[in-house]
Amino acid sequence: MFKVLTRSCNLLLAQTIKHSTCTTVNLYSTIAAGALTRLKMSEEKPKIVFVLGGPGAGKGTQCAKIVDRFGFVHLSAGDLLREERAREGSEVGALIEDYIRNGKIVPVEVTCSLLEAAMNKSDKNKFLIDGFPRNQDNLDGWNRQMSEKVDFQFVLFFNCSEDVCVDRCLSRGKSGSGRSDDNMESLKKRIQTYNNDSLPIIKHFEELGKVKQIDASPSSDEVFSKVEEVFVQSGF
Repeated sequence: MFKVLTRSCNLLLAQTIKHSTCTTVNLYSTIAAGALTRLKMSEEKPKIVFVLGGPGAGKGTQCAKIVDRFGFVHLSAGDLLREERAREGSEVGALIEDYIRNGKIVPVEVTCSLLEAAMNKSDKNKFLIDGFPRNQDNLDGWNRQMSEKVDFQFVLFFNCSEDVCVDRCLSRGKSGSGRSDDNMESLKKRIQTYNNDSLPIIKHFEELGKVKQIDASPSSDEVFSKVEEVFVQSGF
């Protein structure tokens, strides 16, 4: 009787140990799977939307609304360049000032380095890159330095007439924007640069089926209603 009871107890213990081991293994498997998922998430490439349009098209205004609604980080190539220009001790500040004041496009190596540094500092994974790429050299430089590191989504193109853009920029300058290029002389150069260099880039992305065009002439709220549709339809 005692032997039978002992064998029963041993069998029960063995089954308990077996069940416990399986549970532990399953638990470790679950933890490992979760860790792997987190690792994959952490290694996910940042999603990128390029925001393009003429000077005064309202890119900055609409980017601020997209940030609030969809949780993107807004990286303005122009703002990053102006911040670097103003940073004490900057080795490229004078060069940036010369390019901006004369309505020219800053060398791509400088802009890409500033954009990459800003993305690396962020804890988010969705970025609006405003005002870039602005010419073929920008695009080539981006492809060399960044294309393999990011998940490019589309170009958000704010299309606006030249007259509306000029009026907006001049009004912004009169309101104290603090921008050295919000004046008629710089605007003429910026618009010429945009027409000659940036529009072909937009055309390039259109041929790839990667442009979402928005009429930027109406009020900012009307424009954003169209922008919102684009982002919702794109899965954001």
